[in-house]
Amino acid sequence: MAMPRLLYGTAWKKEATGDLVFKALKAGFRGIDTAAQPRHYNEALVAAGVKEAISKGIVKRDDLFIQTKFTPVGGQDQNNMPYDPKAPLEEQVHASVSSSLTNFTFDESVTAYIDSLVLHSPPSNHFSDLLKVWKALETYVPHRIRQLGISNTDLHVVSRLCTSPDVSVRPAVVQNRFYPATQWEVDLREYCRIQRIAFQTFWTLTGNPELLRSAPVRKLAETAAISPPVALYALVLGLEGTTILDGTKSEEHMAEDLKVTEIVDGFAQSENGRATWVTCLDEFKALIGESE
Repeated sequence: MAMPRLLYGTAWKKEATGDLVFKALKAGFRGIDTAAQPRHYNEALVAAGVKEAISKGIVKRDDLFIQTKFTPVGGQDQNNMPYDPKAPLEEQVHASVSSSLTNFTFDESVTAYIDSLVLHSPPSNHFSDLLKVWKALETYVPHRIRQLGISNTDLHVVSRLCTSPDVSVRPAVVQNRFYPATQWEVDLREYCRIQRIAFQTFWTLTGNPELLRSAPVRKLAETAAISPPVALYALVLGLEGTTILDGTKSEEHMAEDLKVTEIVDGFAQSENGRATWVTCLDEFKALIGESE
């Protein structure tokens, strides 16, 4: 299925994970982002929340875009990880993927699959190690895993994945922070657009308090009668080729944030809203250093 514009982010939800995932699906989210990384995620509870929503008829599995991750040893809790840290990289991948597929088995008569699996970060500074992980992940595509991606990385690594003759499955997703310290990844996002790779932003609100207070965000919020967070989300989606991880714990904000599609598809295309949208988007691009 197509990747939703907003994915519900499940990091740091702890014991509330299942309940929040269920509420997010009930509110209208159809994309879920998690990881086989007990240090920051509870993938089993994510699956439990999804299963509850399916059992109550709120969604069907085919309605959902489920994304998880393989997290290398450096990002794991050393006392709680889904694989043997002393095993070869390829074995670590297979054990992690197996645990995720087990979690996301909702019907024993139907083969479980994952829509997107992201390498949480390169396993080392050596491309050869990244290649070992990537080649192991490729063995699951397209039947058990629909697409692959990478997170917490840079343009050099993404470019190598796209051009290496040893890579058979090119990345479909890059997931990185969207904040001033990385200049909002202008160059990497441009490369991703050219390569038709979706760029998933996180820290979109918490990492950008100044953008949230900026003139184009405030103007769009006032004109379209939406909150500044939704206006910021809309402008980030307006950069094209982007999707957003939204980790709110508030049911009210879940419903409100999903209105961003109405802004991008409705207000921005309407006769009354088009001029304001173009002006705000141009000013927003200028703020983050993105040329036309």
